[in-house]
Amino acid sequence: MAVGVAESHQDRSYGGGGGKVTAFVVLSCITAGMGGAIFGYDIGIAGGVSSMEPFLRKFFPEVYRRMKGDSRVSNYCKFDSQLLTAFTSSLYVAGLFTTFLASRVTSRRGRRPSMILGGAAFLAGAAIGGASVNIYMVILGRVLLGVGLGFANTAVPLYLSEMAPSRHRGAFSNGFHASAANGGLQMLLTQRRYRPQLVMAVAIPFFQQVTGINAIAFYAPVLLRTIGMGESASLLSSVVTGVVGAAATLLSMFLVDRFGRRTLFLAGGTQMLASQVLIGGILAAKLGDDGSVSKAWAGVVIFLIAVYVAGFGWSWGPLGWLVPSEIFPLEVRSAGQGVTVATSFVFTVFVAQAFLAMLCHMRAGIFFFFAAWLAAMTAFVYLFLPETKGVPIEQVDKVWREHWFWKRVVAEEEPASGKL
Repeated sequence: MAVGVAESHQDRSYGGGGGKVTAFVVLSCITAGMGGAIFGYDIGIAGGVSSMEPFLRKFFPEVYRRMKGDSRVSNYCKFDSQLLTAFTSSLYVAGLFTTFLASRVTSRRGRRPSMILGGAAFLAGAAIGGASVNIYMVILGRVLLGVGLGFANTAVPLYLSEMAPSRHRGAFSNGFHASAANGGLQMLLTQRRYRPQLVMAVAIPFFQQVTGINAIAFYAPVLLRTIGMGESASLLSSVVTGVVGAAATLLSMFLVDRFGRRTLFLAGGTQMLASQVLIGGILAAKLGDDGSVSKAWAGVVIFLIAVYVAGFGWSWGPLGWLVPSEIFPLEVRSAGQGVTVATSFVFTVFVAQAFLAMLCHMRAGIFFFFAAWLAAMTAFVYLFLPETKGVPIEQVDKVWREHWFWKRVVAEEEPASGKL
């Protein structure tokens, strides 16, 4: 009851809550949100395929040989292959470079052309990937998928947050994840009054990647093969965790506009932190360089991975896209989203490219590495992220002027910004 009163009060204080949820708004947001569905589907497919024996035997024979019983190689190093990680990260490298073009197209030509270009690139990449007969065709298909991803990730979150009424913006924008800047930076983002938003546009996607989620998403089947599970069991387990993540994201759509962004960020971060520490502890105690863990402990690890994925699914997953898309004033929104997407791609590439080598060298310690970042990012949100629930986009600059820390940063340019 208190939550409902607070929400109404905040909507009134910012003049928000206007607009109706019409059939056109719902249909438009569902259609745009399919960009998130394509993204999520691709991650799931890439993660599953990279552990399948026929795929490895055809495209990565060295990894296949190690996986099939080379006793000289540690459990943690069987999948350590730069070519295999290049297969994964090539999509995100292409997406990174596409983002700079996509930001310009989205700003000058609109959201719709960018989404159309993204869809066309997805179709081409999927066709080439499905017809691949060698590793070069596989990577070319992944590159084209990355081009589509660069356009979709830039345009779709903006489109969703702009189409939805402010009181339901969180639910509509989270649909992107559920169904989952260079020119402007010089102008419309280096000014002091945009400094808090710029920090968030870099920090939030950075933290989203160092949760370790993409390492889990890309390599969950590989990780489960590492602890001794068979191919079918590892693929089935990754499907189960995928379903859990999707369900958690749907839950987030119902919670985000009621409890707010900060509450979900903090609770989800705590949940993921506990899961990573427990997974690391179990692997450190039970899995050496050879052999495997017992079925009982493997089941516990799978359960903890599901808990971790659920925590991400209802917090940092959708909110990592929602919050950056709603914190920028209208005049710099396209440029700001470009910075967010580019940062996300940079660190996605880093995590995807480095994870298997880190797993090989750090062993179970890699989970403590991600846990440390989870602790840092949860503290960051608690201290520096203001609540944006129910705040109309055209008035979002007020939350920074009222925040205990950021008001000192933007204070000097407040009179100048009032002349706009």
